[in-house]
Amino acid sequence: MLPVTRQDSDITCSNDIGRLTTHGQEQRYISPTTGICRKLIVQAVTPSGKFEVPLKDHANDASKLAIWLLTHSPFKGWIIFKWFGKSVWFALKLLWPVDTDSSYNTGYYKPYLRQFQGQLWAARSRMEYSSRVKEEVELNTRTHACYPRILMIRSPNQNEWVRCVDRDIIIRAKYIAISYRATDFYTQGPSEEEEKAQFIDEVRAVVLGQQFDAYWFDLECLGEAAEKNLDVYCMSDVYRRAETTLIMLRRADSGEDECWRSWGGRVWTLPEVLLSTRLCYKFRDREEVEPLSLFQLANLAYTNAEDEQAIINAYGNGKDPLERLERLALLKKAIWRRDMRNSSVPSDPSPPPRSDMTGGKPAIGEEYKPHDAGRVYALMGFFEHRIQPNDHEDVLRALARLSMANDSDRIAERMVSMFPSTITPGACWYADNDIYDANLWDIVPEIQVAGVTENGALVLDGCRAAAIRWKDFPEIPFATTFSLKRKIAGSIPYFSWPFIVIGLGIIPDTSRAGGIALIVIGLLILFLSPRLFLYSKSGRIIDKQPWLIGVKGVVDRGTVESHLYGGTIAHFPRMYFTPSGSLFSKPEQLSRRIGSDEQYKDAKEQEKSGPGHMYTLIDTCSSTMYYFRAERPPTVCIFAGREGGLGRFVLCSERCKANELHKEMVLRMPTEISQKMELCGWVALG
Repeated sequence: MLPVTRQDSDITCSNDIGRLTTHGQEQRYISPTTGICRKLIVQAVTPSGKFEVPLKDHANDASKLAIWLLTHSPFKGWIIFKWFGKSVWFALKLLWPVDTDSSYNTGYYKPYLRQFQGQLWAARSRMEYSSRVKEEVELNTRTHACYPRILMIRSPNQNEWVRCVDRDIIIRAKYIAISYRATDFYTQGPSEEEEKAQFIDEVRAVVLGQQFDAYWFDLECLGEAAEKNLDVYCMSDVYRRAETTLIMLRRADSGEDECWRSWGGRVWTLPEVLLSTRLCYKFRDREEVEPLSLFQLANLAYTNAEDEQAIINAYGNGKDPLERLERLALLKKAIWRRDMRNSSVPSDPSPPPRSDMTGGKPAIGEEYKPHDAGRVYALMGFFEHRIQPNDHEDVLRALARLSMANDSDRIAERMVSMFPSTITPGACWYADNDIYDANLWDIVPEIQVAGVTENGALVLDGCRAAAIRWKDFPEIPFATTFSLKRKIAGSIPYFSWPFIVIGLGIIPDTSRAGGIALIVIGLLILFLSPRLFLYSKSGRIIDKQPWLIGVKGVVDRGTVESHLYGGTIAHFPRMYFTPSGSLFSKPEQLSRRIGSDEQYKDAKEQEKSGPGHMYTLIDTCSSTMYYFRAERPPTVCIFAGREGGLGRFVLCSERCKANELHKEMVLRMPTEISQKMELCGWVALG
């Protein structure tokens, strides 16, 4: 989880129409009714601090009075005076109903009004302005190749190896590609060049022994500095088109298993072998060159890596039993685990330098260092559409661009719907895992990434979003099933005052006995009015205004029902616990799929320990309660995708200074409630 960042100075933000305001560092939100940025007031079970208040509601006062009168006996001490006062107040409300239904059912949640108002660093559409394109206007790095740009070819006349750049010769040559780890053969220092020359001689001897007159070896076939970029991002095609890939391993006297582990731990070796047609390997201190299958490679280099073995099984079978997205997700996971340190300079290249850093000319002779996005550039060899490298982008921005370029995979969109065990600083949309144990390919995204901001945030389009109310429980318009008995029972209390008034009127003039009888009947109806009134308001709720309501702390179901609807005496529950919507969910093992009441006790126990704070989210549309833990109260709920028969709803807090949302939690809620959310404009998740 991310801690709340505190600064000393005030911050400036804009409302939904772009008007600037300055305020302090307290948490803010955009009002769904006015579009103004306001301080967030949070209702809490146990308030602490000036921005937290006790639970408050706007439920019908007559209902609350009736519940109090029924649950408190007037014959316990001095409470009879309080009970009598509330009875009179309840009776007056029946005579003159002060409560008026000021709200109405719109059929939709409260909308989220703030939109992303900045510029994109990288845009999906070429029609959109992109500052990255302006930075790289003079760069056009090759990312696909049908043949290597350079090959080492043995001259038949002079009996020596020459560096060939002639396209006509290269496209007709059958060559062998070399895969190795730099630190296994040479080290940086005074003897580096001598060790490289010795290694090159060894490679040439092996190539001749395999009856090849051409080979591709990055030490000889990559140019200096900027020239490397002509080849390095299409190296996957070099290995695809090689007749054989030779794996060079260090001396076996250090242990064969250790040799394979060292070679397999490098970022680029996995793509190199997966894309190769045939494989063979050689230890440095042995003469034999042994053939190798992908299945043998899995047992030698990736003994304890289930992901790598699953990938190799998919490629080795030829029938590819893994779905494309599953295979790409496993490849990403495997490449991300690999080491980019202590790699050879050519094997782990950095993106090309920007033209404004080199005066528009190649940076010849400058040091060529590995880059953070190198893992993405190794992964993109498995994609049909590849991205132009950028020297200042990090791995997350590169991954977002690669996802946009290959829209059918929608990797970034799927990650938005996932919630990892640890949030990535600066890019809360990124997810390597999911707290609900869902895989990347299990998610069906309902949004589209429109671009990436300079801060690395994703700009999302097509979001259905709703505001979460924290200051109190609003008035909820609702309707119950029709019942003639409840209709009659509800009308009886309103006859109490007419009976009393008529009785008082006829006592002096008409009939004393009749007047007293009417007064007694009226008082009896008044006494029974609380029960009759509540009975008339009972029944199964069939329609209500959709609201998302938040409470800091763990609230029980009865308290929520009383704050929402004022209370009833019916046997129909009006709120339910989620059976599988959060980490605190616990389903009942019955024939009907409902959540267990035990999750309230579990959440109450876990409230005392753990990171962040415990919160309760109440959804009136589905009549469901969710317990979750987060660092800050989320003020926006975004429908991002579907998984396992439920929707993925991302709960976000607002960072108005950066005009971004921050992911606080992801809940699994009924998909149908998304239809009650209005579409909003672009939002930035960063």
